[in-house]
Amino acid sequence: MPPRIAIPLPHSTDAKYGERAYPQYVHAIEPLGGMAVRIPLDLPPAQVMKLIESCDAVVLPGSKADVDPAKYGAAREPHTADADPQRDTVDELLLQDAYNMRKPILGICYGLQILNVYRSGTLLQHIESKVNHEAGRDIAVAHQVAVEQDSRLAEILCLGVNTGSNTPLVPVNSSHHQSAEIAGDGLRIVARCPEDGIIEALEGETRDHFILAVQWHPERSFADDPRSRAIFQALVKAADVRHREFTAEFEAL
Repeated sequence: MPPRIAIPLPHSTDAKYGERAYPQYVHAIEPLGGMAVRIPLDLPPAQVMKLIESCDAVVLPGSKADVDPAKYGAAREPHTADADPQRDTVDELLLQDAYNMRKPILGICYGLQILNVYRSGTLLQHIESKVNHEAGRDIAVAHQVAVEQDSRLAEILCLGVNTGSNTPLVPVNSSHHQSAEIAGDGLRIVARCPEDGIIEALEGETRDHFILAVQWHPERSFADDPRSRAIFQALVKAADVRHREFTAEFEAL
């Protein structure tokens, strides 16, 4: 059986947005051997937990919402979009389960932000920069990110070999106006935009639990960019390892 990867719908009230965005994540997982498990946002928590307990990993997708600033002790600023409480509730259930059961986590854009807030980090509510972080889906390369050479992300992207630099640069797309500001508990900053210092990737501090979050959208460039595929390949591989470990633990009972 392929590893089952839970993906919540991106938004609870904008169905058109959700149905347009969700298939991109499925198409980035299933060709690599994973099975996407759709997690609705309108179910009671007990039903959500029933769905996700059989999953081996989690993808937290992008969203048009912003995380409620009250969750990280800040007042709401004018540029901050409305929160999506149903999405946040499901994400928090997914994260609670993933941390308790050591399931791999991949956060993308909003997924990075909700992960960071869940771990008691903070967000920059609006980016003021010469770099266009809100470039959108029609611009394939918005800017570059500098990746820490000793990171899991650098390994996944096959960086650090003959680069001649401690911080290899990777071109990325970009569709966000917020970012992580202070990294949450157990998370480390592993990529920034070199022009303005905006945090572009976080990962778990320990190697025994796959936790990775990127501020760009590798699902959009999956078909054309080997590095985007590598991010999802790493998740599916980690999910498969967790699936086999769980199966072995269950059979040993």
